Amino acid sequence: MKWFRIFFRLRVGSSFRRYAFLLILFGLTLFLVTTTAEDFLAIAQTDNILSLENTANRLNSQLPNVTPTNPTTPLEQGITAFEAGRFADAAQLWRQAAQEYEQKRDRLNLALSLSYLSLAYQNLGQVQEAEQAISQSLDLLQHQDNWESGGLAILGQALNTQGRLQLTKGQAEAALETWKQATDAYTRAGDETGKLGSQINQAQALQTLGLYRRAQTLLKQANQQLQAQPDSRVKVQGLQSLGIALQELGDPKTSQTLLTQSLTIAQKLNPTPDTSAILLSLGNVARDLQEDDKALDYYHKAAKNATDSLIQIKAQLNQLSLLINTEQEEAAIALLPKIQVSLATLSPSRAAVYAQVNLADSLIRMARDVETCHGTSGCQVVGAGLTDNVTPETGSAASLTTNGAIAQLLAKAIQQARQIQDAKAESYAIGQLGKLYEQKQQLAEAQKLTQQALSLVQGINAGDIAYLWEWQLGRILQKQGNTQDAVAAYTVAVETLRSLRSDLIALPNLQFYFRERVEPVYRQLVGLLLKSDPSQKNLQKAREVIESLQLAELDNFFRNTCIQAQPQQIDQVDPTAAVIYPIILPDRLAVILSLPGQPLGHYETQLPETEVNNAFIELRKFLNPVLSNKQRLRYSQDIYDWLIRPIEAELADSGIKTLVFILDGALRNLPMAALHDGEQYLIEKYSIAVSPGLQLLEPRALNRERLQALIGGLSEERGGFSALPGVKLELSKIAAQVPSEMLFNQEFTTTTLKQEIGAVSFPVVHLATHGQFSSEVEDTFILTWEGQVNVNDLDQLLQVRQREDSQPIELLVLSACQTATGDQRAALGLAGVAVRSGARSTLATLWSVRDQSTAQLMAEFYQSLTQAENNKAESLRQAQLSILKNPEYEHPYYWAPFVLVGNWL
Repeated sequence: MKWFRIFFRLRVGSSFRRYAFLLILFGLTLFLVTTTAEDFLAIAQTDNILSLENTANRLNSQLPNVTPTNPTTPLEQGITAFEAGRFADAAQLWRQAAQEYEQKRDRLNLALSLSYLSLAYQNLGQVQEAEQAISQSLDLLQHQDNWESGGLAILGQALNTQGRLQLTKGQAEAALETWKQATDAYTRAGDETGKLGSQINQAQALQTLGLYRRAQTLLKQANQQLQAQPDSRVKVQGLQSLGIALQELGDPKTSQTLLTQSLTIAQKLNPTPDTSAILLSLGNVARDLQEDDKALDYYHKAAKNATDSLIQIKAQLNQLSLLINTEQEEAAIALLPKIQVSLATLSPSRAAVYAQVNLADSLIRMARDVETCHGTSGCQVVGAGLTDNVTPETGSAASLTTNGAIAQLLAKAIQQARQIQDAKAESYAIGQLGKLYEQKQQLAEAQKLTQQALSLVQGINAGDIAYLWEWQLGRILQKQGNTQDAVAAYTVAVETLRSLRSDLIALPNLQFYFRERVEPVYRQLVGLLLKSDPSQKNLQKAREVIESLQLAELDNFFRNTCIQAQPQQIDQVDPTAAVIYPIILPDRLAVILSLPGQPLGHYETQLPETEVNNAFIELRKFLNPVLSNKQRLRYSQDIYDWLIRPIEAELADSGIKTLVFILDGALRNLPMAALHDGEQYLIEKYSIAVSPGLQLLEPRALNRERLQALIGGLSEERGGFSALPGVKLELSKIAAQVPSEMLFNQEFTTTTLKQEIGAVSFPVVHLATHGQFSSEVEDTFILTWEGQVNVNDLDQLLQVRQREDSQPIELLVLSACQTATGDQRAALGLAGVAVRSGARSTLATLWSVRDQSTAQLMAEFYQSLTQAENNKAESLRQAQLSILKNPEYEHPYYWAPFVLVGNWL
């Protein structure tokens, strides 16, 4: 499901406006429970159990911001119910309103009622009913003869509703067109608020389609329009909404700027509007930026200043979650009584249910190591800032974190969800109750609850909920020893995740969510498939899952689904290449081997994940030439033993010349060329390439008859980056090997690059300039004379996909880049650059090395590349060997960081 703002201007006796605000609360962790499922389900009184709304504690309102005072009509009462999160009640009231307006032949209010009804159905997951309602609404509006302002505004609102439904169904192109029509309707109505909202929605659709630059341009235009307006409440709300949209689209820094401006203007207005929602949004963005102290301060101020009890509880719960994450136990405990008071003020609604479940999660995390307390006999309490030998008292932190108290809290949430007939909210609570039993190892009860939840979630459009139930069921079945059914459940979860690609990218704090709630599903399935002696069928399936994980990680990195997978068979790519798939599992390092024309192979090293990752981190550290060679060789040989030693004979017998690694986790930050067998480096035996996955590979050999390069770079200090005095020598050596067009220093600008590439389709583009790879897309860039070029803008800079008659870049070389310091997932940025550039192959560096050795290596590379018998990987190997043989540069630090990503032919 998409989360985005839809703005309306309505005529229901008076004009109302509403800006919807988004809140994601983080991480549901492990639970314990003591009594039986029936005991607590009895509290809820009914049998219907539904699905889980994963990360959300989100009121998905898209209605006016002034709920009618003393509403008298069903339409107004429906608005009140919707704003309170009672979607079933709202749907019933709007059906009644539609019937009354149909009898009165009031076509405008009938169309409005039906549009609202579609929104209620969408929130209830009833897609077919939502489609029918919005179709009827638009049919009525299309037949209007006189478009006065109110009619056009209602048309815009109905089109926004239709676009929302289309995007929910994965029809991003249709949603984009619909929101363009909505923008036009609002423009003709003179409704700037509605226009801004539909523009923001267009940006969401563009992002989903992978058109990041267009999405950013549209939002910049919306921002310019807002900046031109005088300070007012409308401007405050517009800046706030735009800031939230930019957070969702992966630009938290600009989001923070706009939200701060919104807050500043609000504080200057007289009378000062309620700023608690802005403070809450600023807290969420600060949390995204890992500015924890700022986030806590914003949450505290939001809760303190809130006049809306819902905003207050959201801020308090976010504050509690962050306090627990940052191990501030005493402050977390002190906050609990305030949260209890705030919860008591909430009427039954989806938001109230989510708040209770979120609180239950936080209480469990606080009490993760607390023994169960029974009665008043006391118990030993460990961790969470609690003292030893606590005797529980009503309302105390100890009593709140007992199994029974937490389960009672969830039972109350279930009861409220059923009271308001909200299946999603009900499932959010009942699903966590199932998880409680799972963690208590009461697996029969856990399975029963999970299966009930899953059977009901399948009746609504809620894949983002279903995959979590499927995953939970897989875990439970695995613990019961039912491996076959567990694999089936995990497989369904992964397939659901694939169908949710565009939905997942819309989540704020996506990096956190992905690592906690998406990535483990893939890894755990691979672990099951590789259990004991896997069959060929399971090995093939495991390889597919690994490739899918690589694709999902790139979606996560870019925050869009611009990557199109085209699976390739290794035999069709290169009959002399082997593909090695290492995957890091909690208890072992597993490897799948793909040799041309042979069954898949599999081998494992039984070591804890922490020990494996520590070896990767230590090797990276000891690749510094000033540190111990003995330690470097030790870690290098250990990793060689894990990845290569078990298959040495097979590689030799198969005539393998190239090793292609599909690397996982912290392995991506390591140069495979530097692995050592005790006598020689891996690069001395094989050509080496890495790939984000063969499904992203477009195999094609380099055409040496048209080998021509556009070369450019910076030798002078720019933008805070140090000078690269050897760049001129590097470029001149390349120019001596292949026909080249050079852009140097002042000429090396984004404009001149685009002009040169637009004039000639260069098969090779070589950029000798600073750059950085990071796990965050906004921190992945290359440097030109006038500034940084973000990875998301590389396709525009290199003009790939711009002209039908142009050839893709065969090879992009970035010879002075580095991975971000301390970022263990930074090489995701390198994979991102390789994909976003559109080049078939990318040669880049994991760290910056000395200019002189780089110039020599690059000259050798291009000289070798001109030889018909050498492909790109072999040319890189020959260049690295030439440096290795130079006593001055024999240390891997000088030659190992150069890695070839993508097509190695």
